[in-house]
Amino acid sequence: MKAGVGLISSLLLFLLMGAVFAQRPRPKKPTRRPATTRKPFVPKRGEPAVPEPQEPTDFPPIILGPPSIFSDCPKECLCLPSYPNSLNCENRNIRVVPVIPFRTHYLYLQNNYISELTAEAFNNATEVRWINLANNRIQKIDKQVFEKIPGLLYFYVQRNQLNEVPSGLPTSLEQLRLDRNRISKIPAGAFTKLENLTLLDLHYNQLSDSDLGKNTLKDLKNLMQLNLAYNVLKKMPAGVPNNLIQLFLDKNRIDDIPKDYFKDFTHLAFVRLNHNQLSDKGVPKAVFNLTSLLDLQLAHNQLTVIPLFNNHLEHLHLNHNNIESKLCTFVLVVFTQNAMRAVFCFLPLERFLVCLHPDMHSSNARVHFN
Repeated sequence: MKAGVGLISSLLLFLLMGAVFAQRPRPKKPTRRPATTRKPFVPKRGEPAVPEPQEPTDFPPIILGPPSIFSDCPKECLCLPSYPNSLNCENRNIRVVPVIPFRTHYLYLQNNYISELTAEAFNNATEVRWINLANNRIQKIDKQVFEKIPGLLYFYVQRNQLNEVPSGLPTSLEQLRLDRNRISKIPAGAFTKLENLTLLDLHYNQLSDSDLGKNTLKDLKNLMQLNLAYNVLKKMPAGVPNNLIQLFLDKNRIDDIPKDYFKDFTHLAFVRLNHNQLSDKGVPKAVFNLTSLLDLQLAHNQLTVIPLFNNHLEHLHLNHNNIESKLCTFVLVVFTQNAMRAVFCFLPLERFLVCLHPDMHSSNARVHFN
């Protein structure tokens, strides 16, 4: 009897466990997708694949100008009805000079990516008087360009990559700005017959004494401003026209001024020789004693003695030298408006000697005389 009860109990337990295992989900076998029958893309013959653009690109995209009432207005430029003689192509990211319309007198091409100036664009531009090409990448200017624009007056090519002064400049030219290039050569005759030139700016280049021979500047008879600052000159430039009014030679390596260098300069009013290597030995006693001289800047040199000057002089800048003089009584003046300081050194003259404080810019120095 007991044996029968135990057998039944075992049977029931076995059936119960079987029912529990039967309710557990069975893992499904992974199903395979059928292999694709689509063929890979193959470019057709005669149609090469377009290469992927490389980033970042060297040049940004060209910016087109708005629609114009002038049919000859280049698409990259702005032609304003109120200024029909002006062609405004600045800040357009252009690489090549567009064809210039005949009516153009003022041509603005600054702040672009132009690398070369060729004559083709100027075939009809015979009336151009003003060209601004500042801040481009110009490395070459064809001399034939100037044959197309014989009446050019103002030519601005600063902040480019020129290695030499352009040849064939028109005789009509009045202002030439070539500063902040890489110029280390002035071709023979580059300034020949430029008798109308009044301003020549060559600062921030690589000009040396050998590039400025005595005949280089001789034809510039009406030159009033010459800027040769920030070059590698060791001597005062030779053959400078004696009608000059402003001579800027800052930041060179000049250590000597010939005794009679300024003798024939009857209009010279501004001379800047800051940041050179001038010492007392290299500055003759009376070399700056000119009646026309109004502003003389000799800061950041090696002077120990104040040079002799005429009593017409209004500003003399001598900061950052080694001058010690008992003639001066120093007074500190504080300009509260612009937070700048200056030191005035009063000499036994009717004029002031101004010795600027190191943190004051000379362009902000203003001294009023009674």
